[in-house]
Amino acid sequence: MSGQELDLDAYFARIGYEGPRVPTLETLKAIHHAHALTIPFENLDVLAKRPINLDLASLQKKLVQDRRGGYCFEVNALFAAALRELGFDVTTLIGRVRWMSPEEVDTARSHMLMRVELPEGSYLADVGFGGLTMTGPIRFETGIEQQTPHEPRRLLEHEDGLELQAKIAGEWTPIYRFTLEPHRRTDYEVASWYTSTHPSSIFVQFLIAGRPQEGKWISLFNRDFKIRGLDGKAETRILDSADEIAEVLESYFGIRLSEEDKALAIEPYLDQWRAMSAG
Repeated sequence: MSGQELDLDAYFARIGYEGPRVPTLETLKAIHHAHALTIPFENLDVLAKRPINLDLASLQKKLVQDRRGGYCFEVNALFAAALRELGFDVTTLIGRVRWMSPEEVDTARSHMLMRVELPEGSYLADVGFGGLTMTGPIRFETGIEQQTPHEPRRLLEHEDGLELQAKIAGEWTPIYRFTLEPHRRTDYEVASWYTSTHPSSIFVQFLIAGRPQEGKWISLFNRDFKIRGLDGKAETRILDSADEIAEVLESYFGIRLSEEDKALAIEPYLDQWRAMSAG
């Protein structure tokens, strides 16, 4: 098998999926849920100043063989490849993140998502949005509340295209805005290069990890480790050292760091993160 072919058996073993391999809505929902709960969102390679490679061979090695996570361009690219291998009709899209961004602040197109065509209609799929990663696809219908295995979602029409929102603790919150223009890997490579290298990118400055679990979300932002329930209530713990951060990453996110990983991706930033917590 060449590096540009997906090893479906290895991918399904990675996410713990043993169901049908036919391009149906039920299969999409099952694989979406399994992937989201298994492969974490994380930016450790960005902090370690390692290149982010989006070719399929690199994605399979990192996310499947090495059992790591990645950010949206990585995890959604792998997911899209798996869906296409199964015969799904997939169009990859790109959006502007609005989560925790004031309306007056412009944001670039920096988030990968996808549209999946089925006999039942078009569905939005996305397994790569950190601590708010979708755990199931939603229909491309605007103005209606749609349930996922975690929180409700909805799509609204917006002057910039469509806006995805999540209902968190009873309140609707914008997540990202996007259009239906198809995008290719070269488009994502440009956006990913900016996201992983520009000094103003949050991924270059801060440790970010997220993973939904049954009935809750877990997230790590620098030293702040949070477990949040579906009711919005959260427990937060401040981590004191690189070893403690590494222990949380292994125990809760399934990411085992080497000593080199800690030296490159955590220790150089600890003083900065401590100053942020103190300030």
